[in-house]
Amino acid sequence: MLRPMTATAQQTTPRASRLAGYLLALAAGATWGTTGPLSTGLYALMPATSIGFWRVLLGTACLALWGLAFRRELFRVDRTGWLLVGLGGGALVALFEVAYQFAIAGAGVAGAAAMLYTAPVIVAVLARLILKEALTPVRLLLSLLVMAGVALTVTGGSNAGAEAARLGLGAGIAGGLLSAVSYALTTLMARFAVPRYGAVPVLFLEAIGGVVILGIVLTLAGRAPTPPPSLAAWRGLVALTAGSVLAANLFFFSAVKRIEAAPAAVAATIEPVVGTVLALLLFHQHLSLLGWLGLTMVVAGVAGGYLQEARHTSPQP
Repeated sequence: MLRPMTATAQQTTPRASRLAGYLLALAAGATWGTTGPLSTGLYALMPATSIGFWRVLLGTACLALWGLAFRRELFRVDRTGWLLVGLGGGALVALFEVAYQFAIAGAGVAGAAAMLYTAPVIVAVLARLILKEALTPVRLLLSLLVMAGVALTVTGGSNAGAEAARLGLGAGIAGGLLSAVSYALTTLMARFAVPRYGAVPVLFLEAIGGVVILGIVLTLAGRAPTPPPSLAAWRGLVALTAGSVLAANLFFFSAVKRIEAAPAAVAATIEPVVGTVLALLLFHQHLSLLGWLGLTMVVAGVAGGYLQEARHTSPQP
């Protein structure tokens, strides 16, 4: 039976390991920040749902080839792992891939990345209820700070560069909130699974479950994934796979092995900063004064989380 990592266990975690965990979560968020701009560049070439499917499929194939060549134990996982991570995690991956693509298409890169990061508050509360992790006033304050920051970013942003105006802001908001829920639940699942199975096996199980579920659901919904139509589309998908599927998830899963779910989620909120800056530079999206204030609040929350980890003494739940 999987057991939550409690505050008592965390007391033995060296300070250097906690700082490394926070920096890994920060690296994950920064890498995820490239998802929106890369996806936006692909919208003229293929449907949003196909983008999500193909990037997960390519990630699964890369991990499978690596396992066959160097690490055969990647395929030897117990039944609990297949059910919890392969089926449960795969369903969350499938939900995220579809929801986030619609969020970008309806609300733009900045809006989608911003709505995704209502997740830290969800993570902080659920980590207390499910994993029995400490919910200190500082953690809650940092989570609320970054959530308020992303809300201002949405209010002060634009949806220029979206796939098509016909999707509308309503579809973008629905996609953004669903992606936040799936991201939060994936974070909690990783806190259970990564210490037991390791970061790479968890990513592989999630990916293979996600691609199977995506293929079935999209086909039944009449949106069967279409193959990339050109070399440019393949290049974009390879870049998405290398960054947001493989590198970012390995960074994040390595982070939650070292620190609790709540601070990891706060650190990863650097994503909307990276995504928005890239959107401003590449797609002429814009932010009002409120939008810039929101991004400043996100950066302040992330920096505050790092300072907390730097002087961390494990709080009692």
